Amino acid sequence: MKYLEVTMNLPGAEIDLRCSELEELGVNGFIIEDEEDFRTFLENNHQYWDYVDESLAAKYNGLSRIKFYFSDDEAGKHQLKTVLERYPECVVSSVQDSDWENNWREYYKPIEIGEKLVVVPEWEAIPEDGRLPLMLDPGLIFGTGSHATTRMCLCALEKYSAPEAKVLDLGCGSGILGIGALVLGCAECTGVDIDPKAPDVACANAALNGIGTDRFHVYAGDVLQDSTMVKKLGSGYDLVLANIVADVIIALAPRVKSFLKEDGTFICSGIIDGREKEVLSALKQAGFAIAEHLHEEEWNAFVCKMV
Repeated sequence: MKYLEVTMNLPGAEIDLRCSELEELGVNGFIIEDEEDFRTFLENNHQYWDYVDESLAAKYNGLSRIKFYFSDDEAGKHQLKTVLERYPECVVSSVQDSDWENNWREYYKPIEIGEKLVVVPEWEAIPEDGRLPLMLDPGLIFGTGSHATTRMCLCALEKYSAPEAKVLDLGCGSGILGIGALVLGCAECTGVDIDPKAPDVACANAALNGIGTDRFHVYAGDVLQDSTMVKKLGSGYDLVLANIVADVIIALAPRVKSFLKEDGTFICSGIIDGREKEVLSALKQAGFAIAEHLHEEEWNAFVCKMV
């Protein structure tokens, strides 16, 4: 079915008033893109990223928008005419109804990573190429295997995973790194993430790989702020993983040693070009020696050993 998409560009301060006026005209169901909300969100959460896609920033540059839809039929066109009589500046385009819930899946295909792993969306067949499959349901939480930071971590895990190894994943997101460690032969993994949805998502992804809560468990919490969570996570880990951003890794660096065994390994990624020297300095000050420096696209990862 076809729909008429109507876009009203306006200053953010006018959004509430215009929505009220549109409701009086019988319009329901708005999509609001508020530039000020976007900028405020970035400012209040900047510690969680070093990079924002330029196209996304450009989308919110200068104006806010209200979008709404009418059916592309006689009744919808009558409603549209009423709106345009009052707001002739609106932009109208025709859009085709689609199965949005499933069409996005075409963008996710099996991804070979390193020498051993292949990340496979749950609806795809497992390639018969001898690689170890890591099944995943890509969703809203970060970690699908397509990003350079995740790939570098998984490549490092191929080298440092070992039977009976105990793993801690800080900022686990979808669970892909911890699950990858278990697929590669590690004994158990604990994950933690500030996103309250992470435990359910990560454990669901683990279940796709036949991994239960006896080997993989995830908490929602902030190890930088919550001392109770730090105690719950404990210590004695062979591997600690952190695919986050530079600022968080810098803050984590002095604390990671308390999680690790004396001969443990810390793998950190998510460090954009230009921030690697700061992170390197923080890691060395925290008592780590850099065993490997990985670089892919515009991102950096470090494999660290305790001194």
